[in-house]
Parts: sequence; C-alpha cells; structure tokens
Amino acid sequence: MWAIGRREMMLGGAMTLAGLEARAQAPAQEVRIGVIYPLSGANAQIGVDARHAIEAAAEVVNGRFDLDLPGARNAGIASLGGARLRLVFADHQGDPQKARSEAERLITQEKVCAIIGAFQSSASATISVTAERYGVPFVIADSSSPSLHKRGLKFMFRPAGHDEMFTATMFDFLDALRAKGVKVETLGLFFEDTIWGTDSSNVQRRLAAERGYRVVNDIKYRASSPSLSSEVQQLKTGDPDVLLPSSYTTDAILLIKTMAEVGYKPRNILAQAGGFAEKAVYDAVGAQVGGLISRASFALDLAARRPAVGAVNDLFKQRAKRDLNDNTSRQFMAMLVLADAIDRAGSTDGQHIRAALAATDISGERTIMPWRRIHFDAQGQNPDADGLLIQYVGGNWVTVFPQAFAAAEPLWPMNA
Repeated sequence: MWAIGRREMMLGGAMTLAGLEARAQAPAQEVRIGVIYPLSGANAQIGVDARHAIEAAAEVVNGRFDLDLPGARNAGIASLGGARLRLVFADHQGDPQKARSEAERLITQEKVCAIIGAFQSSASATISVTAERYGVPFVIADSSSPSLHKRGLKFMFRPAGHDEMFTATMFDFLDALRAKGVKVETLGLFFEDTIWGTDSSNVQRRLAAERGYRVVNDIKYRASSPSLSSEVQQLKTGDPDVLLPSSYTTDAILLIKTMAEVGYKPRNILAQAGGFAEKAVYDAVGAQVGGLISRASFALDLAARRPAVGAVNDLFKQRAKRDLNDNTSRQFMAMLVLADAIDRAGSTDGQHIRAALAATDISGERTIMPWRRIHFDAQGQNPDADGLLIQYVGGNWVTVFPQAFAAAEPLWPMNA
C-alpha cells in the first residue's frame, strides 16, 4: 500500500537533493524545521501541546542550559556557527492526505531541511512517504504503529517505542500478576479503525494467543464515532478481566461516559495510551477512571533517575500550563535528537542529516525518558526505547511497572 516507485523516488530525490545541497553551501543563519500536527479538529489540543513541547526543545537548543541533554550547553547549532532553529508549523487536521500535502509544501515552499510529527500514525504514514521522495529526514516523535518502520524507508527515524514494544510490556505486567496468583484470564480488545488502532489490536491479539489469555471481546469501532452504545453493551456482556482500549482523546472520553450510562464498570483498564495519555480525558471523566493503567514512555516520577526531568517539565509548563505527558515528552526528545544530528552533520543537506541520524548514539542518562539508549536499526527504529506502565491514582500518575522504575505497587483491581 505504501510502496514507492523506484524511478519516481530516484528522480524526485535527485532533483530535491540538488536543491538542498545548494542551500547547504550558504552560511546558515537559521535551520528551518517543519513540524506537522493536528492544530485544529478533534485532536487540536494534542497539536497545541506538541507545539509547546517542540518549542521548549528548540529553546534548549537555541539557548544555553546547564542540563545533560543533547545540545543544551551550546547556544544554537555549534557546527553551523550557532545557527538557530526556526520551527515552521503546519496543520494536518487529522487528515492523512492533508498531512501529505502539508509535508510537500513545507519541503518545496518553506524549504525545511527536516520534518517532525505527527501524532496520528495514519498522518505519519503519508508524511514519511513524501519526505522519502524528496530526500528529507522525517523524525516520528510519537506515532506508535509498528507498521511505520517496516516499509523500507531510509529517511524515517523513530526514537520512541512502537506498539509491539509497548504491548509486550503490558503483557509482561499481566504475566507478573498471574505469577503472583492474581486471576487474569480474559481480555477485551477495543480499538479504533485507523492504522494505529488496527495495528495495536493485531499485536494484542497475537500476544494474547501466545501467552494463554482468552479474548472475550474483539471490538473494532469507527474513529470519532458519535455513539459507542452498542459497543459498550458488548463489553458489558463479555465482562473481561482486563479491558485493553486503543482510542484517541474524544473517543476515550465518549467510551468512559458511555460506560457510566449503561452501568458498566470494568474491573481493570490497561490502555494503549493514545487519548488516555491526555489531560483532557481526566478533566472530563477523571472521577470515573481512578486506577486506570496506561502504557507510557514517560512519567514525572522519573525525575529520581533522570535529573533533567524537573527542569524540562518547568520549561514546558511555562508554555502549556500543564505537565509533560507521554506524548509531549517524546515530542521534546525527538526535537533534541534531530538537532543533535544536524549539529553532527554540520549541514542542512538531507543526505548528511540522514547519515548523522543513522549514526546517533545517545545514552539513556542524557534523556528525560526511561530508555536505555537512543540509536537506530536499519529500519530507523530505536530498539532500546523501553516503556513503562503508569496508574492514575488520586489525580496523579504513578509508575507501577517495570519494577526497576516502579514508584508504587499497582492497585488491582482498579476499583478496589
């Protein structure tokens, strides 16, 4: 589906790379980075928060901060004479085709040397193909569909984990509970119908079979549906030991509200982040989801092991008036990873930046994440982007798994 004609890629790439090489020869006063997110529509708040996170990262790179993070201690891109990052934002509105056209506009008209995005995996899928055609690096900050890095693209890089990695952590947690004698036998899969939800459910279905769990609900619903009543009735009838939802923000809110309306109270919810990582969900229905557990890339209690967490959270909070979360932490780090590669490349040429990204090697201690390391395999994926499980307790998130990062024991069942 996402295959690219070899002749088209070579011709388009050659023409565009020639233009980028010409730009790279001029003295660099600024480094233009394209940033594509949903800045309007149902997920607009996610886009707004992404803007704050990436602007905070650009401030770290453009300024000088006493933090052990890539680019923090130099003002600007040192190898380009202190050139400052300039962010050029675009709104994909949650539409993959709009994402494709905005990526092309950023490359051909705004002359960006790289792109970051894009929250929805369906948007990242089209942006990455466009970036590949023009030979412009695309760093996926937060889209987690496993299929994204399996298409043979050479200019796409993802520092954060994907849903095969996250879901393995979720099932490791369930296995650990069973090993302690906790009854966890049946699962309910509930997922939206775009690339992300479908890929998420495929991984969950496979791991359930491999590890001996019985799926009693396997429900696919239309993203941004106006009603989830019939789907929630099915969940109530199946009554799984653990509900595993893969939903974006508006769907997550509707799901929880509909559960209350039909009188369905799950024993446990183990979410694939998405909307369940967003403050808007808890502002709307937080009283109904005490004890919910979500997979995550980040938690504020990591500050005990990653000293930069507190300072970066303060920097982000000055802009966003809220704390960093699973999405914004990944967006922040993605910008630092790209800036580090540009600095090592000493160029705004796409091929040079791509080579520098491929050679990235940043220790986990120099991030705000629980990751062991940032480096990329041949597919552009960081294999060491470890995940966490965090639980919503008393209006706050607490890390409960894995044990090496846990700040508390999990509350199980969630309504205990």
